[in-house]
Amino acid sequence: MCYWELMWCFTYKRQWKMAYFYADLLSKENTWSKATYVFMKAAYLSMFGPEDYKPFGDDEVALFRAVPSLKLKIAGKSLPTEKFAIRKSRRYLSPNPVPLPVPVLEMMYIWNGYAVIGKCPDLTENMLESLADAETILEKSPATDFLVDDRCMIKLLKGLCLKHLGKISDAEDHFTYIHFNEKKIKYDHYLIPNALLELALLHLDQGKTEEAIKNLERAKQNYKNYSMETRTHFRIQAALHQARSFPDDDDHSIATVVL
Repeated sequence: MCYWELMWCFTYKRQWKMAYFYADLLSKENTWSKATYVFMKAAYLSMFGPEDYKPFGDDEVALFRAVPSLKLKIAGKSLPTEKFAIRKSRRYLSPNPVPLPVPVLEMMYIWNGYAVIGKCPDLTENMLESLADAETILEKSPATDFLVDDRCMIKLLKGLCLKHLGKISDAEDHFTYIHFNEKKIKYDHYLIPNALLELALLHLDQGKTEEAIKNLERAKQNYKNYSMETRTHFRIQAALHQARSFPDDDDHSIATVVL
């Protein structure tokens, strides 16, 4: 557990080499989810600069390709985070893989990391900078089938950073962008209900209860069979419960209650 927490602590500080070190320790010494740990190792390596030395001779493409073979089943079921990691890693099975833009920062969302760094403006500003850099690289790269998905994923994460920095209008634009482009998303369908959820939480913080409930119900009813669906439904249900408990209270903050 300490290795796991240290890995995320260094992630929040964007110290990729140290985070990689703890992901490597977990992959070698812990059996909870080898697929998740190896995915994280590969993800951290992908964040290294071109001049950075890659320890232990590891290569991120080879590690990503190994992730599907490490899948576990507990009581006949796979871990949701493993399923997510395996789906993301499939992009590397092609002879000419299309790199994931910021796999570390995407997985950070799955583990509620933006709620953690949101309490520290400096960390949030730094993460926003990393996302902006990734967005610039993406737009300058040749277009692929994953372009819209990757663009929307970065928009979601940027929107969270902007929200925590108090840039509410900009955050709303980022979440709305995903909803407007949902028909163009080919693979990462989880982005759409999650964008609606984050938009609803934003509205709840502003006291726009009816608008928030409308988006929460849309996210709940209109989308099925996407990555991490149970997690998203849990958050939607918690938000709906809070919204309906305090429909006329403009001072409450739902986003701090819902994980």
